[in-house]
Amino acid sequence: MQKEIISLAEITQFQSAAEEFSPLDWYKRKLEQEPISYNEATDSWNVFRYEDVKRVLSDHEYFSSVRARTTISVGADNEEGQHSSGRINLNSDPPEHRKSRSLLSAAFTPRSLKLWEPRIHEVVNQLIKDMGDEPVIDIVKTFSGALPTIVIADLLGVPSKDRFLFKEWVDHLFLPLPKENLEDVQELKRQAAKNYYSYLYPHVVHKRTNLADDIISDLIQAEVDGERLTDDEIVRMTMFILGAGIETTSHLLACTFYSFLYDNDRIYNEVQSNRELLPNTVEEMLRYRFHIAKMDRTVKTDNDVLGVPLKKGDVVVAWMSAANMDKEVFEDPFTLNIHRPNNNKHLTFGNGPHFCLGAPLARLEANIGLGRFMDHFQRIEPVPGFKLEEHLTPSAAGQTLASLPVRVHRR
Repeated sequence: MQKEIISLAEITQFQSAAEEFSPLDWYKRKLEQEPISYNEATDSWNVFRYEDVKRVLSDHEYFSSVRARTTISVGADNEEGQHSSGRINLNSDPPEHRKSRSLLSAAFTPRSLKLWEPRIHEVVNQLIKDMGDEPVIDIVKTFSGALPTIVIADLLGVPSKDRFLFKEWVDHLFLPLPKENLEDVQELKRQAAKNYYSYLYPHVVHKRTNLADDIISDLIQAEVDGERLTDDEIVRMTMFILGAGIETTSHLLACTFYSFLYDNDRIYNEVQSNRELLPNTVEEMLRYRFHIAKMDRTVKTDNDVLGVPLKKGDVVVAWMSAANMDKEVFEDPFTLNIHRPNNNKHLTFGNGPHFCLGAPLARLEANIGLGRFMDHFQRIEPVPGFKLEEHLTPSAAGQTLASLPVRVHRR
């Protein structure tokens, strides 16, 4: 059953796509003036401060991942578009959640990451080679959007020739649900879910007798308490978790290049000269420039643990990207600082039982991708006349870059 979708736009009331892409002023106002607030239009509570957000995400005694109303518009309202199979449900609470997560985590082990690392290097090297000698490139189309798509398709074990079909389906499944053309978007989502399911199901069946070093094979072999995943469950789990991996990493990489060009144009050269700064730079970008991280929970029982009277069934939206700007945790939080000693405390990937399983893969792709890019390109510059508003597109979590022209200077 499709959940009721809560409109984030009714909570934020942003006046433009550019404001939604860079909502620092809104976060600052909320943190200082309304750290916990009730939104009447959506009948939802919203929390912004670090400790409150962390509490909502991790305290499953009071805040449940089982919900009838949600801000997450991922998936479709047809049978193929549901990621829960009944037996396996990632939107559950401990202890039920343990089995579902344990089965899925078989695909994201340290051993898997080690196996994937050379494959990611190969993908990055090919993407850079394909850029040729063009003086201006669209970093989204040629790199930040392409890299996670190809990597995920490769790691799933599906034919590389089909990888951009995969990306198109994921893009549609992650579309937000607008009021003005709701049915048109719903139909796009339904078709994408059907296409994804009918495409991937035969691959899963084939893999059962042709196991390899890929995610589908890992999920086929995963076993918890004597139980294994069915073909149907594997297809549903990959549709959403790995789809989210494409969205997250693509957004991170695109925003990082945007930040290099428009937030602080000295950072690229600084990291170029001292690669030891790269991992911390990635963490600071996750903290400072990843503005679309938020998650909702449902109140399980009446309580006042956040200092306000919450009732059973209330929806609480935890704004992780705002929590990343909390001055109680991060000194001078609205300044981009790649030398920040504690920026890895950010909550971009969540916290608690539902911490993002794909976080290590996103970090690995970002570090390899940015490092190899710097190996080939000495400098990057903005293209004159760039207007942010014209290069944004809505996604399930918020505005993201659809394109970003960059002038490059090769070594």
